[in-house]
Amino acid sequence: MLDTENKRGQVSAGLITGLVFGVASLVIGVIIAFVIVSTLTGANLLTIGRTTQTITNETGWVNGTTYTLDGATEGKWVSGSFSITGLVNNTGNETIPLTNATVSSSGVVVNTTAQTFEDILISYTYTQKSSEEVSADSLSTNFTSGVDNVSVKIPTVLLVAAIVLILGVLVLLVGAWQRMRIGGGSI
Repeated sequence: MLDTENKRGQVSAGLITGLVFGVASLVIGVIIAFVIVSTLTGANLLTIGRTTQTITNETGWVNGTTYTLDGATEGKWVSGSFSITGLVNNTGNETIPLTNATVSSSGVVVNTTAQTFEDILISYTYTQKSSEEVSADSLSTNFTSGVDNVSVKIPTVLLVAAIVLILGVLVLLVGAWQRMRIGGGSI
């Protein structure tokens, strides 16, 4: 014969244990994922496949505002690797001194003089990331935004868990109250 009288309170204990293990598993999973992603993004092996790109005669503007090089719009460039190698006026075919323009670490060309140069052929070099490096960067970005999305929902999950816990306790209390009302025993 089973002893059911000593099994009281195990429903709520199982519920609490399940909630604690669920939250702990989520935290451990996130920590492991962070370690994997940080290892991938920090690995020096990813830089082995980098290549130097040489662009000749890209048509652009070197004026008082800014001009972003085409190589900088892809997102596959290494920061600080842009270097202007030539500036030529496309209409007059005259060479413009390189001191008239600078390029930022993100590939934005800025005029260093008051003169505006329109329809310029810009030649430059930059270092392109390896495909593995681009993949690791994308993984890191997606993982970060995913963690942000999940962390926004954690208070809701904990609120639902608290409500389930309170409802579980209420069910036990109602059951104990009905047994006492009928005269069915002690708590």
